[in-house]
Amino acid sequence: MDVQTILAPNTDTETVKRRIAFQKSFSQEHGGSWRRKSLIEDAKFETAANIEFEKQERKSRGGSISEEEEVFLSQQNGEVISPIDKDVLKRQFTIMMSLKDGMTSLSRIIRVFETSKIVIDHIESRTAKKLGSQHDILLQCTGVKDTVTAVMNSIRQNNSVSDVWCENEKLIARQEVWFPRHISDLDNCTHIVTKFEPELDCDHPGFTDKEYRRRRKQIADIAFDYRYGQPIPRVEYAESEIKAWGHVYRELKQLTPKHACLEYLQVFKLLEEECGYSDKAIPQLEDVSNFLKRKTGFQLRPVSGLLSARDFLASLAFRVFQCTQYVRHPSKPDHSPEPDCIHELLGHVPMLADPVVAQFTQNIGLASLGASDSDIEKFATMYWFTVEFGICKQKGDLKAYGAGILSSYGELKHALSDAPEKRPFEPEKTAVQSYTDEDLQPLYFVAESFEDMMVKMRDFSMKIKRPFEIRYDPFTSSVVVLNDKKALQNLALTLTRDTEQLERAMAAL
Repeated sequence: MDVQTILAPNTDTETVKRRIAFQKSFSQEHGGSWRRKSLIEDAKFETAANIEFEKQERKSRGGSISEEEEVFLSQQNGEVISPIDKDVLKRQFTIMMSLKDGMTSLSRIIRVFETSKIVIDHIESRTAKKLGSQHDILLQCTGVKDTVTAVMNSIRQNNSVSDVWCENEKLIARQEVWFPRHISDLDNCTHIVTKFEPELDCDHPGFTDKEYRRRRKQIADIAFDYRYGQPIPRVEYAESEIKAWGHVYRELKQLTPKHACLEYLQVFKLLEEECGYSDKAIPQLEDVSNFLKRKTGFQLRPVSGLLSARDFLASLAFRVFQCTQYVRHPSKPDHSPEPDCIHELLGHVPMLADPVVAQFTQNIGLASLGASDSDIEKFATMYWFTVEFGICKQKGDLKAYGAGILSSYGELKHALSDAPEKRPFEPEKTAVQSYTDEDLQPLYFVAESFEDMMVKMRDFSMKIKRPFEIRYDPFTSSVVVLNDKKALQNLALTLTRDTEQLERAMAAL
């Protein structure tokens, strides 16, 4: 029997549940969302995580994985994603961290280690010597190098941790950042950063609602099992879910004619005509995705929760928008503590059908590929103040184009009132602006026009240092790294053809 047959994925329900938990475990306790922090997770972690998961599964059955099987697991689509060698084996690490809020966050940090299959061998604490911290924690653990790296990266983003240091830092340091080269590689960008889950957070509206939690889990599993090229599974929404959707739909319909930008209004009418948008039914992602493909080439991909900033932005580079299918809890239809399909379908989709906004969104994604952690945070912040909460000028009036505004009637009325502060959109300042993802926004950035916003974003991206240049090939849905003579020749040939066509078109005018 060959290796591929031996390692064929086990799809029984319990194994799928364990694999889902393993994939998500490293980021469940961040205490924040990708919008607020650069929750960076190298996609190579998925390879090591899958190997480690398979090891645990084999061990529980009294077996083990051979070296040949480990190499096979590291190969996807014909190319090696991550070298598999002795580094895959477990080793001991000594980690020091400083806690700002005393010991209250330690239990969550320990849980991240345990759910990531890292064995804690020893732990001790002392009063912190560093100003601003209360306790220093020394932790000795045994685990896989990539897994330990992933957990350390996630802990660094925790508001309650001021510093994280590892004596083996050189050993686990990343030499380069992996990023998807083809749209199918987005199957590897599944690092869920779940800020708020009904089964984990007692403040969630659905925490005590067992049926809602079951429903959320059911819909999340659809997204987890999805792979590139498959049709998006259809969801039969319950009456309570449709009722929540209809409530928001009707409220927004009364406000958007006055407050939404022209592009939003034009596309929304088409969505009602072609995709069944109404207050009586929730549109299916597959139908909406096909609509977007016809308009701008964007498409939807189901996702079970918030992704890390790096993975989410990488998807945009391929004109793929990661979209949830679940609906907020019916007890609070006016507000959702996390993005749901009401936010995605009523806020993001209409603007992604506009060519200029679609290009702007993709440009942010392309600029993020291979960027440093600090630059990822800048691009995530830029995304927040534009695609999520952007305002623009049209015919002398302020209009909303950000999805976070357009999908919330409370935010829509607030954003265009005199209450919040408004500043001109300047990427250098916008990208480093602090902000909140709770309640109503106190600050919005205003673009003179979508075209002006595009130019400013292009100039800003050119200042970001990256050891290579890339371009997107729409014919193959691939990202090409311009680092060799052949790639440059192909680009020159494409530009020559485009220039000749432009000249002929101008001459015809």
